[in-house]
Amino acid sequence: MKRARRPSPQTLPAPLGRALLNLAALATLGGAALPVAAQAIEYRSVGAAALLRAQPATDAEALYRLRPGTPVEIVVREDGWLRVRDPEGGLAWVEGSALSTRRMVIVTAERALVRRAPAESAAPAFEATRHVVLELLEPASQGWARVRHVEGFEGFVRASEVWGL
Repeated sequence: MKRARRPSPQTLPAPLGRALLNLAALATLGGAALPVAAQAIEYRSVGAAALLRAQPATDAEALYRLRPGTPVEIVVREDGWLRVRDPEGGLAWVEGSALSTRRMVIVTAERALVRRAPAESAAPAFEATRHVVLELLEPASQGWARVRHVEGFEGFVRASEVWGL
């Protein structure tokens, strides 16, 4: 059986061959010379219950409703409408006015043990189950985020156990 031969830079036209050699050199350097496009992920939370739609229009098909406090990731902005990703990964449109600047996260683990300090050895403050929404008090640092339950309990949750950071 004959194997397909991969073209080498020497068998390609000169400009293309040089380009491949340059790419190979960059790859060898770990891509250190390549520019990196940094884009921050923006999360917001639903203010009042929000109706999510198939298109950015008030008369577009209503897909589903998110309860107050649910965090969403903003993907696209268009004329007062936001295309958002919900905690389950669904994409839909919502009016920008339906979202709050208050930061919330949602528990994705079956049970998240919220601790009094950002350490595995710290005493438990409370436990939150999947789909519980918590207010984000401080951004995640070293794998822990400071949160508050609606009933006023505060503590630190592992960043890997919540969505919306």
